[in-house]
Amino acid sequence: MVTSGAIGAGMSRLGFAQRPATLPAKQAVAAVGQGLLMQVYEKLFSEYGQIVAQVLLTREDLNSRERYLNSRHTLLELLRYKVIPIVNENDTVAVDEIKFGDNDTLSALVAALVGADLLLVLSDVDGVYTSDPRQNPNAQLLDTITSIEDIAGAAGGAGSDRGTGGMITKVQAARIASRSGIPMIIAQGSRDGVIHAAVDGERIGTLFLPETDRLNSRKQWLAFYHQPQGRVYIDNGAKSALLKAGKSLLPIGINQVVGSFAAGDLIAVLDDQEREIGRGLSNYASDEVEQIKGHRSDCIPEILGHKDYDEVIHRDNLVLFPEEGMV
Repeated sequence: MVTSGAIGAGMSRLGFAQRPATLPAKQAVAAVGQGLLMQVYEKLFSEYGQIVAQVLLTREDLNSRERYLNSRHTLLELLRYKVIPIVNENDTVAVDEIKFGDNDTLSALVAALVGADLLLVLSDVDGVYTSDPRQNPNAQLLDTITSIEDIAGAAGGAGSDRGTGGMITKVQAARIASRSGIPMIIAQGSRDGVIHAAVDGERIGTLFLPETDRLNSRKQWLAFYHQPQGRVYIDNGAKSALLKAGKSLLPIGINQVVGSFAAGDLIAVLDDQEREIGRGLSNYASDEVEQIKGHRSDCIPEILGHKDYDEVIHRDNLVLFPEEGMV
């Protein structure tokens, strides 16, 4: 179970009417609220004979492949003991560079992490509408969505003043779940029996169907759990070679290098329209890529004085996104 509420609980205990504006204040309020939140869940689940465990994560915990696997093993072991993990972002230590940013994204990442059969997002609305139902009384609830890009424009802004998410973050979460081969449902959280209804296959809320060509575990880690340290822009020939022929990224197809990164860092690959078409682990540092961009691979020894690899990103270390780009 992925939950928000640490800052909200802390606000109530401290008598705050509005969400704190500064990072230290948010972290202090979260420190107060995390204990309160777990008290509530411990009490409620114990009434049903269920044991719960608190799991606090930041994006940094999942950046490292080793820590990513450790997190997965811990969650699966808790489930083996029939313990319900209560997962929340560790707001007491998280800063912008290591934050997930919202619990919708975190829920999709946790679902992919454990290989969930279904991601159920409980909201204060019935699902995804053709437009904002608060502004358009004729908006229609969408029952099933097969292509996320068809409804991206229907997503609104943020939700309540105590949260950070809105419909747009739920659509982004659906994109992660879909690429990971996991169906996702957005449904009204206040509906009686909503979880049983979802698990039993009843038609509730909005169902996002998963993509058939799901990413494997390693490519999920590359695609969703990392933050790129830099980016390269490629020409149309390289774009076609990557997307249509499944080739590696060679230096000759690179037009521009942005940012400072080391060999082995994750970098984003963009086309000339600023669309991110993939990301992968660079075989060369940014200053080296800057020198060899636009050149054939057999020119690398002459330019750098050495050649460790023919390609800047090998296809085994590259994950590609659809034409619409990454979230």
